[in-house]
Amino acid sequence: MDENKVMEFLGRVVTDMGAAGAAGSITVGNRLGLYRALAQGPATAAVFAERTDLDERYLTEWLRGQAAGGYVEYEPSTGEFSMTDEQAFCLADPNGPNVSAAFVGVLGYLRAEPAITEAFRTGAGVGWHEHDHSVFTGIDAFYRPGYVAELIPRWIPALDGVMAKLTEGASIADIGCGLGSSAVLMAQSFPASTVVGVDYHSESIDLARKHAADSGVADRVTFEVDTAQDFSGHDYELITMFDCLHDMGDPLGAARRVRQTIAADGTWLLVEPATADKVEDTFNPVGRLYYSGSTFLCVPNALSQEGGYALGAQAPESALRQIVSEAGFTRFRLAAQTAFNNVYEIRP
Repeated sequence: MDENKVMEFLGRVVTDMGAAGAAGSITVGNRLGLYRALAQGPATAAVFAERTDLDERYLTEWLRGQAAGGYVEYEPSTGEFSMTDEQAFCLADPNGPNVSAAFVGVLGYLRAEPAITEAFRTGAGVGWHEHDHSVFTGIDAFYRPGYVAELIPRWIPALDGVMAKLTEGASIADIGCGLGSSAVLMAQSFPASTVVGVDYHSESIDLARKHAADSGVADRVTFEVDTAQDFSGHDYELITMFDCLHDMGDPLGAARRVRQTIAADGTWLLVEPATADKVEDTFNPVGRLYYSGSTFLCVPNALSQEGGYALGAQAPESALRQIVSEAGFTRFRLAAQTAFNNVYEIRP
């Protein structure tokens, strides 16, 4: 046994343990607005306590931990903590990557560890609806910035003729819509079009309806509680699925329902986690992030449903292509890519 390799591996373990523990502190920072408060300007722990009206001793430990992780800066000569513009954009700006909110979802799904551990023994599923509420808001926070940055500027323009249709006025169905972020974004961007958001999780639909009302688009985006295999409507000119097909126990049934309800010249926009066909090519930081979430969320949810599938969050393009083909679609292409997503254009 090589002692240097042992120490190298233990160094990796220490890094991971620190990161796992930091998820709790980052979530505290998000819930208490600490990043937004620190983004206002440099502060010692004492000044920060006055600024936030929170306990100085707790804040001292939190600030030091954040500095140790590189999430905030520290100036030894003054004892002040601060944030760079880049840190503030990623951690404190709700219109930025909003990564502190995403940690809420990670910590939320880890609360299901006892149920997931037991599922390893039994092979049983754990449904999305069985998770802690923070999973729903946290996962939405993880994906929403990407949708804001990419959906209207890049993804829809990458689809043949779709931008013009939506601008003129078209019918859209957003399947697996969750808290409605993507549906609301499309309604805001294409006021002549109408959007129907569908999700089987009633709590998410309640939040989606509130989001639409708060955003002033409730007159052209509606929501219904239903499954991807049974949603209503017909002749949709655009059907979207954002990061959800791989979560389904019956993705083939969902694809067949899309085929039944899409217009003859309609488009299915399928957005799935970035991955690769060779499993070894997914062994990277993004793949690791998705495998962790998939172990706790995607695979258990699929196994809780009928259908016999459990694609997981790193399902290769070949698996998606096969499902789409079996459902009766004839055209399937990769239209766009990001570090986190593959974007497919599918047509009858």
